[in-house]
Amino acid sequence: MLNLLYPAARAVLFRLDAERAHHLSMAGLRKTEKLGLLKSMTTEPESKPVTFAGLTFPNPIGLAAGLDKEANTIDALGLLGFGHIEVGTLTPKPQDGNEAPRLFRLPQYLSLIHI
Repeated sequence: MLNLLYPAARAVLFRLDAERAHHLSMAGLRKTEKLGLLKSMTTEPESKPVTFAGLTFPNPIGLAAGLDKEANTIDALGLLGFGHIEVGTLTPKPQDGNEAPRLFRLPQYLSLIHI
């Protein structure tokens, strides 16, 4: 089902600046997960376990820290099939982030850079 929605969502999100599109996407993931829709829209990834540094992950595809800076979308991201998700560092007090722009698209590499 996600394969059908992706082209339309991508077209809309790429009309927005990268940071606004990011916040909108993360909010959408959280909402669809809370409504129980995300689970029905995704499929279980093929199991290809990999062991590294004494830890075994269900598959080699991981999500690096930085995408979910507030760690409030972990459950929704987990439903997308990542073998591991790195949340990052938690601090006792909020800290200012880098100045905008801090999110850059590299469409030719199908990539997003968040600094």
